[in-house]
Amino acid sequence: MLKVLRLKAKMLEDLNSQITFCLVEGGYLEDGKGLSNWDVFTHIPGNIKNNENGDDADDDYHLFLEDAEIAQSLGVNAYRFSISWARILPRGSFGEVNPGGIKFYNKIIDNLLLRGIEPFLTIHHFDLPQELEDRYGAWLSPLMQDDFLLLAETCFKSFGDRVKYWTTINEPNVFAEMSYVRGLYPPAHCSPPFGNCSVGNADIEPLIVVHNMLLAHGKAVKLYRERFQSKQGGSIGLVVQSHMYEPLRDVESDRQAVNRALAFTGGWVLDPLVFGDYPPEMRQYHWSELPRFSSEETEYMKGSIDFIGLNHYSTLYAKDCIHSPCVLGGDHFIRGFTFTTGERDGTLIGEPTGVERFYVVPRGMEKIVDHVSKRYNNMPIYVTENGYCPPLTEAAPNLLHDVNRVHFYNGYLAALARAIRKGADVRGYFAWSLMDNFEWAGGYSSTFGLYYVDRLTMNRTPKLSAKWFQHFLANRSSARFNRQRSVNPTPKSRRVRKSKYIVIATTNANATDVRRNDNVSLLLY
Repeated sequence: MLKVLRLKAKMLEDLNSQITFCLVEGGYLEDGKGLSNWDVFTHIPGNIKNNENGDDADDDYHLFLEDAEIAQSLGVNAYRFSISWARILPRGSFGEVNPGGIKFYNKIIDNLLLRGIEPFLTIHHFDLPQELEDRYGAWLSPLMQDDFLLLAETCFKSFGDRVKYWTTINEPNVFAEMSYVRGLYPPAHCSPPFGNCSVGNADIEPLIVVHNMLLAHGKAVKLYRERFQSKQGGSIGLVVQSHMYEPLRDVESDRQAVNRALAFTGGWVLDPLVFGDYPPEMRQYHWSELPRFSSEETEYMKGSIDFIGLNHYSTLYAKDCIHSPCVLGGDHFIRGFTFTTGERDGTLIGEPTGVERFYVVPRGMEKIVDHVSKRYNNMPIYVTENGYCPPLTEAAPNLLHDVNRVHFYNGYLAALARAIRKGADVRGYFAWSLMDNFEWAGGYSSTFGLYYVDRLTMNRTPKLSAKWFQHFLANRSSARFNRQRSVNPTPKSRRVRKSKYIVIATTNANATDVRRNDNVSLLLY
């Protein structure tokens, strides 16, 4: 995952990153790794577009040194990657730690640090040992909480002396949606009207799954803070995905639908971690089935993040389904009694992309950051994913000359700058992604990367956007250097606090507009 990060002066100046299991890693059975749920799922015909799989992905398992060199050449200085659970603990708690997995991730971390690049590590990103699914249903069971705690403890012990930025779990709300509502990710559970799976209950199972994931997060953070944080000096958070929403109609019921849509997506995950319970918007409409936290659980859940990781790509319209008829499941609790769409009166909310329901709507970035900042008392935010996939009809030459991706980043970064100027404490921005990769059920057809990857040779070819980002970061570094010289004209001048910058490229890919912001510095990941 390639990302641009902003950090305060006493933190890292720049963070950048690009590797996530089942997206780039490959090496799916090498050096003691066990079978993951995704290894099994991708080998079942019909589950993945074009029947592709992540066996090799971008072969980062063997080409990591080359990829780290690419990241360094872009001027990045942080690298966000995810642990493959089945590489560290092939059988979960039913087996031993795999030394080969520890060695592999140690190699990544050590090489990054030698290059002056900071590791930014996600412990769990969708994949898990298949044995845990087979034995007790994985995240449907509370037993999974202790299995995750074992993984987290193993990571803290093995890597925490060098890793200072942790996220426990990536997008619990997306995992629940895709795996237990729509049935498009393993274990492929769903029920009508969301899908026709052989097993599942889309109204109940997602609530159980997210509850267990949040409790697992809370236990891991409690462990980290009690045994590791003071010695290792790191910070820890969790990543949530959220669209922004706008009323479909200019009526109060649709404005309330916007509030519910936000609460039933990002708030579903973040409210318990900040306030200790699910959003009141959820409690109001789902008193019985929505799980409850015990007093002991509330105590360690509340305040269990040092920062918020926010993944944002697009904006949708929201329509109320309490007082209006709706289709496609909008009248279900799991959807917040809200119907969401990208179209109003025959007009799309933004330019379409290569991913369903992902439209180019830059203003949504400002709005979602402003919303999260206000709802959660201006807690530090890292925008941990934001990127562009072109329509799947584009030919290879246009994929390399990706002007639309450059325009996307121009617009979204400018919107983020506006949110920061309004007071949001944004510490970092991560652009998804460094290279085209295995995009889950979409296989290799969805291309978010700054680099094109030849599926036969694994050669990496920079797109226009890669060259733009390289120029973008070089100008930022030059701007910072020049300003430091202006405030410290001689070696004997009194040292002053470093300034931070937001670097926003204009619509001309060869120009940048450097704007000062005293709270944030910009980095590429």
